[in-house]
Amino acid sequence: MSDTLLIALFAFLGAAAVGVLGAGVLLLIRRRSVVAHLAVVASVAVTAMLAGTLAVAQAMFLSAHDLKVVTTVVAMAAVVSLATALLLGRWAVGRSRALALAARSFGDGGDFTSPDGPSTAELVELSRELEATSAKLAESRERERALETSRRELVAWISHDLRTPLAGLRAMSEALEDGVATDPSRYLRQIRTEVERLNGMVGDLFELSRIHAGTLALSTSRISLYDLVGDALAGVDPLARECGVRLVGDGVEPVPVEVDGKEMSRVLGNLLVNAIRRTPADGTVAIAAERRPDGVVLSVTDGCGGIPEEDLPRVFDTGWRGTHARTPPAGAGLGLAIVRGIVEAHRGQATVRNVNGGCRFEVTLPPAEV
Repeated sequence: MSDTLLIALFAFLGAAAVGVLGAGVLLLIRRRSVVAHLAVVASVAVTAMLAGTLAVAQAMFLSAHDLKVVTTVVAMAAVVSLATALLLGRWAVGRSRALALAARSFGDGGDFTSPDGPSTAELVELSRELEATSAKLAESRERERALETSRRELVAWISHDLRTPLAGLRAMSEALEDGVATDPSRYLRQIRTEVERLNGMVGDLFELSRIHAGTLALSTSRISLYDLVGDALAGVDPLARECGVRLVGDGVEPVPVEVDGKEMSRVLGNLLVNAIRRTPADGTVAIAAERRPDGVVLSVTDGCGGIPEEDLPRVFDTGWRGTHARTPPAGAGLGLAIVRGIVEAHRGQATVRNVNGGCRFEVTLPPAEV
């Protein structure tokens, strides 16, 4: 065996022994600080070089003076390496602690802000991920607050809308029972009207619960929007005549869509009833349908005078009914929430915006496949 191979073999064996020992130490201190890990790594590197040198010195019979020189050089390298490892470890630990303190803002409901100053690539990447997570948590908290507000408003409106007809039903039933009703047939008609109103309210609540639970089953088929709009206009025509509102449906294109006819008829009915009730007498409610690059757009335009800009994002919220001046004579603020739920179940989108003299509700649906 040549001298070079012999030197390499002895150096490898000495360094390998130190490396195995260092791996065992790292395993034992795996839960300690990164400073300790860096110190062990630096010590293993220097000690491995020293062990290899000593093994070679023993095999090659170096003089005592040469061995002392080599040992001194390695010792100085060890001191510098350990000092550098400790400084680097303390800096890395300091950055990690600053990042941990900044991350505590999550639990306090605040936003994450990355600590200032330079940092390692891994910590920078972690800061980016924490910032993205912070933004998502903020959006989630905002949605949670909005849902809680909608829930409270819904409970308040439902309680109010149930109390009034129930009080009237009890008074009329007591009058009939006591025989003091001057016109029993009128009382019975009124009782039937109130019962139908309550039944409609319960039906809306059931529909909304199915939408929120994700159990709304759609039976889609290929239908022309022209037919859907025609049926919806015929259904609300008596209400429009009673309110003195003119219905216009001249801008409807015979565009085919893949929808659940029953559910989509409910969407059109809710939008039209909402528009008619908020349009003053002698006003106009227009419905149109057209094909656009982003899908099939169905729009209902009323003459309500517009919605305050700050209220536009809440129009489709559950239980929201706006100001008292815009509150309809019936309903619990569920109609537009049901509209959005049904449209989103069809992979569509419902929006609202103000136009000249009123507002326009738009429903965008994916076009029917050819």
